[in-house]
Amino acid sequence: MDARFNYYGNPVVAKYMKYLQSAGKVLADSTLPAATRHLVEIRASQINGCAVCVDMHTKDAAHAGETSVRLNLIAAWREATVFTDAERAALELTEQGTRLADAAGGVTDEAWANAAKHYDEDQLAALVSGIALINTWNRMNVIVQQPAGDYQPGQFG
Repeated sequence: MDARFNYYGNPVVAKYMKYLQSAGKVLADSTLPAATRHLVEIRASQINGCAVCVDMHTKDAAHAGETSVRLNLIAAWREATVFTDAERAALELTEQGTRLADAAGGVTDEAWANAAKHYDEDQLAALVSGIALINTWNRMNVIVQQPAGDYQPGQFG
């Protein structure tokens, strides 16, 4: 499979991606646990069918020490016993924040309150921003049909 065009070689996209990468750095430097960030990135990418991001974020998470059991169970997190209550709250918020078009009311008060029980204001800000950011990356890659499979951890810095 080939991408529809060389999106990542385009000068407009190069400028745009600098801002997205800067936003990602802000989130990486936040107090939101790295494991939670990885779970959010993977789950949103699964929902959106973004193979590039699933490939990248599962490999990065494994490289950071995430277990294969937890990685394999992200898509079925509701029935899995390997996630903390805080991670489960983040995954629920991720799903609702990613599937906005599927829910007339958007993110429920219950999902928000549950996340707020586990994360402070700065962590919630990072969580919401992370959900928005990964959805942006997913949409860019899915639209141009960016192929996946050969990502190496740390490849992009």
